[in-house]
Amino acid sequence: MIRRLAAVLALLLVAACTGGDGGTGGGGEPVASSSEDVPGVIVVASGRDVTGKNGIRQQLIDAWNQRQQRENSGFSARLVELPGSADEQRSQLLGALQSGSADYDVVNLDVTWVPEFAAAGLIRALPEDLVDDDVIPSVAETAWWDGDVYAVPFNSDVGLLYYRRDYLRQAGVHPTDLGDDASWDDLRDLTEALDGHLPADAYDKGWTTQLAAYEGRTVNAVEAFASAVRDVALVDEDGRYTGDVGDLRAGVAELRRRTEPPYTLQDAVHSDEAASVSDFAEGRTAFLRHWPYVYPALHRTFTEEQLGVAPLPGRAVLGGQNLAVAKGSQRAGKAADLIRFLTGRESERCLLDAGFAATRSSAYGDGVRCPAAGAGPSASPTGEGAADRVPRDAAGRPAYARTILLPALKDAVHRPRTPLYGAFTQTFTAQLGPLFGNDPPGDEVLAQRLDAALRRVLPD
Repeated sequence: MIRRLAAVLALLLVAACTGGDGGTGGGGEPVASSSEDVPGVIVVASGRDVTGKNGIRQQLIDAWNQRQQRENSGFSARLVELPGSADEQRSQLLGALQSGSADYDVVNLDVTWVPEFAAAGLIRALPEDLVDDDVIPSVAETAWWDGDVYAVPFNSDVGLLYYRRDYLRQAGVHPTDLGDDASWDDLRDLTEALDGHLPADAYDKGWTTQLAAYEGRTVNAVEAFASAVRDVALVDEDGRYTGDVGDLRAGVAELRRRTEPPYTLQDAVHSDEAASVSDFAEGRTAFLRHWPYVYPALHRTFTEEQLGVAPLPGRAVLGGQNLAVAKGSQRAGKAADLIRFLTGRESERCLLDAGFAATRSSAYGDGVRCPAAGAGPSASPTGEGAADRVPRDAAGRPAYARTILLPALKDAVHRPRTPLYGAFTQTFTAQLGPLFGNDPPGDEVLAQRLDAALRRVLPD
């Protein structure tokens, strides 16, 4: 049944995506293929599709391939999923593009990698109309570097707060829906209210997140820093360091407050995305900071009466992936045509329905539908074959998409945009590590150490 529905989606997309303006899903006038384009297979390199085997990305590529067959264009596309963590995938892509050892035409880049790949001359500048006014402004900013569009937003991401409604109910908390104005102080108060009301063999502490020594720690820290000093800027538009010890001190203090042992699961210090969502699903915490893609997966474990989702208190970090054309591609024009299709209005609506955060405002409105809306299988990191238990609105979108996800994306904060992001995040993560040790230094000491370390790795 699942495979049949996936085939239906591909066929319907082919039928639907044949007209309209340049922002429609694969429709409109494609970027003209250069006369130098070599017919053949366009290889798309990407990390794992969290919507599972034969996920929505593959289905969209299949739809584009069927259109190429109908047109007898001589082109097709093939998705190659890279193994390993995001850091490992970045290293693989850098190595492959620098050496020419892999024939990648399109690369799916984390939004933080775009300046690095652009500045290194590894990806091509793209037509500006690929990022039109329909793209959410905060998301559109990730496409640009040094005055040019280098990578088109494909799927977005933003930090969200998941919580256990049933736990709050057991503790006598009413109502059990958290509003969009909930603060970290509110979460601390709710955590204290839960004490003594939940089974000790399951529940442990109030909340968990991703604090292991990797990008998850950087994300959580940037969210704390941006919440403490809303206009904090660690780099300028050229990637030069602009940090201030006073701002860093306020950020460290906020991160310390958010991760205090009485409220935070001890294992969070060693947790990544998978470990933190597992702890939450096992009932060890009442609150979880995570990304939109776990919304479908959590609804395979919890009912709508048990699980809630709300904006993350304070500022939330923007994540996501953007599609870029490799500098060495022999099919650059047709690769841009593929990107236009994959990031168009209808495609973005399909991504939203499948569980990703769409990058276009129209995907959250009433005027655009996925051609097979309500027919395709729901997204799930656990893979193919799961029933769709995702709460949906009348138009078939995930129920929280318009009221929670879209506003969160619009207000999201960027991590520092710099070609030296790898050096930044490694330094940031390492310098904040002592905060989670047995004898953490004070805020001023940590801030001064962080400032000095960032000045060493970033230009000023």
